Amino acid sequence: MPAEHFDAIVVGAGPSGNAAAYTMGKAGLNVLQIDRGEYPGSKNVQGAILYADALERIIPDFRETAPLERHVVEQRFWMLSEKSHTGTHHRSDTFNEEKPNRYTILRAQFDKWFSKQVREAGVTLITETTVTELVKNEAGKVIGVLTDREGGPVYADVVVLAEGVNGLVGQRSGLRSEIKPQHVALAVKETHFLPEETVRERFNLADEDEGVVIEVLGSVSSGMVGTGFLYTNKESISIGVGCLVADFAREKIPPYELLDRFKNHPSVKPLLKGAEMKEYVAHLIPEGGYDAIPQLTGDGWLIVGDAGQFVNAVHREGSNLAMTSGRLAGESLIALKAQGLPATNDNLKLYRDALEDSVVIKDLKKYRKIPGLLEKNRQLFTTYPALLNRSMNAFLRVDGRDKRSKETEILKGLKKARGNWLNVAFDMLKVARAWR
Repeated sequence: MPAEHFDAIVVGAGPSGNAAAYTMGKAGLNVLQIDRGEYPGSKNVQGAILYADALERIIPDFRETAPLERHVVEQRFWMLSEKSHTGTHHRSDTFNEEKPNRYTILRAQFDKWFSKQVREAGVTLITETTVTELVKNEAGKVIGVLTDREGGPVYADVVVLAEGVNGLVGQRSGLRSEIKPQHVALAVKETHFLPEETVRERFNLADEDEGVVIEVLGSVSSGMVGTGFLYTNKESISIGVGCLVADFAREKIPPYELLDRFKNHPSVKPLLKGAEMKEYVAHLIPEGGYDAIPQLTGDGWLIVGDAGQFVNAVHREGSNLAMTSGRLAGESLIALKAQGLPATNDNLKLYRDALEDSVVIKDLKKYRKIPGLLEKNRQLFTTYPALLNRSMNAFLRVDGRDKRSKETEILKGLKKARGNWLNVAFDMLKVARAWR
């Protein structure tokens, strides 16, 4: 373990940690990055969608070398019942732009690439090393870290905690409380391999670079707060489902069983026909939103990425918020270094203000009521998706019954499912208020 004193130590090699380390390394700061994985990002899991804007602000020419799978030209939204789905989608040729907006990626390949850029920026990386606790001086300021390696503490002016949703280092050091089970989702994902031509044919894609994303709500979560997803890669399909940890504990449904049901749904099974499953992973995702954000800075430390609850669950955005928070942290520390100011909690207001002025906090604030709404209104995952599918089935079926009778039947079904029209109105009002 290097014995020198660093300008910064970054704990973690995910999107936020890499963004912070790269930003500081590129500016000439002496940075040490520590990751517990066998290789950078080996512990990282993601759906995985890469939002170009966040990375482009860090590495403008990333498209020239990054291992990108497909750029997304079509977004589908499905409301699932047991035997059907009702959905909508948006597809546009404008997504076939010179610099596409979204890509599917395979995290193992992408994280290795990102880490290579970080090291080329001058950052010292150590893997297979676990940070066990933070080192503090007599005044309580964080001045370094202890690891499971021999050699004693490693010192730095500031420690950037990019350790993921668990935030174990922060918890052990008393900087944050243990995350609540209703504020974190457990997602499981499989990667199914198919020939590139087959992927294109099944999803109506013009060439090998175009991709489709499907986000799913309804029976996929078996009444729990959760969603499913399916993403196209060049020669594979990523499929997964995630629900709140608190719900898994209460319902006692194994995550793999939930995923198996999803894969065998009549709308999904044909898309996976003949595919070979080669990867199964599980990961915790912060879902608590704005009100679950922990203290983000202190004397000698700050938090970025999933550890800060920076995930927009409504739009399924995480990597872009992680990279943005990492970049802003790096830029803030560069500015303090240039001014000769220490990384105290007061001075790190620079980072907190930058976050407040960014899409990270602005979007989380906009949807701050959504987690509570979903947790207390399970009918949004059960009653309404099922009703929508039954209604569409009845409305589209030609069976000798007149359309007015069918419309009456649909409305009666909605009223019966929610008890009365007042409950329906309240449901719509709650959604509208939470969406503001």
